[in-house]
Amino acid sequence: MSSHSASLDRTRENGHPVYTHGNAEDNYIEGYEPSSLGASHSSLLVTTTWVGMGLVMASLVGFGTMIWAAGQSLVGTGSVDHSPSLFLIIGAIIGFGLLIVGFGLIFSGRKGYKEYVRRSGRTQ
Repeated sequence: MSSHSASLDRTRENGHPVYTHGNAEDNYIEGYEPSSLGASHSSLLVTTTWVGMGLVMASLVGFGTMIWAAGQSLVGTGSVDHSPSLFLIIGAIIGFGLLIVGFGLIFSGRKGYKEYVRRSGRTQ
């Protein structure tokens, strides 16, 4: 029995083998560069990566609020009796806060891929 069949669970998920021992890349053909979503080291399978990307996009709300507040402070508030500097501060907190947390989650979600690169020596 080959090492491939020994580490391969007989149950199949979506028609693809499920590996229960070791790493799937131990059985890759030399020179094979996996790039599919289903690769065991893919960052796109990790929830924190997607939540982080969503938070980075949501940070645009804070930056939009900052731009709106800066425009109000330059042009004037008209008949509204609030200070645009409050909205500028709120927008900065929301924008930079979500941006920092989002990039932190993306970095955290990619740790499996970075470990795979260190383990296998691949650069892509």
